[in-house]
Amino acid sequence: MFILSVVTVAIVKSSAADTNTVAPLKISAADTTNYYDHVMIVTGKVAQVTIRPTVTFLNLDKKYPASPFEVVIFHGKSSFYGDANALRGKSIEIKGKIKKFHDKPEIMLDSTNQLAVLGVTNLSLFLNPAVPAASAPANPSPATNSPPEIM
Repeated sequence: MFILSVVTVAIVKSSAADTNTVAPLKISAADTTNYYDHVMIVTGKVAQVTIRPTVTFLNLDKKYPASPFEVVIFHGKSSFYGDANALRGKSIEIKGKIKKFHDKPEIMLDSTNQLAVLGVTNLSLFLNPAVPAASAPANPSPATNSPPEIM
């Protein structure tokens, strides 16, 4: 009987601990300077996408250098893949630890799981739309996405 009581108490305590897990707060891109070194969910509209050979930058709410917040994606060090230009003009949520770089807040996107596009249920399909082989042109034209912006 004593063993059963101990097991019951342990189960109740672990269940209580599970329910006390605090989810990160959602904050706007403008509020990020108040939360350095905190894991947060930052919301904002992608105002600019800048693609360089080794890194992609997503500036929220305003274009660089006026942007209050930046998402940084290092190519080859992130599971993010797809057309980052598809995010331009979209409202997003990015979850991660807010870091300070050159006196500005940023989050490094290490995993696509950190990113949500509001109104999009399938992020993978949104970033990598499939073109059926039957409707693909014989001589495909260059990509219709606008060229990357250079900072």
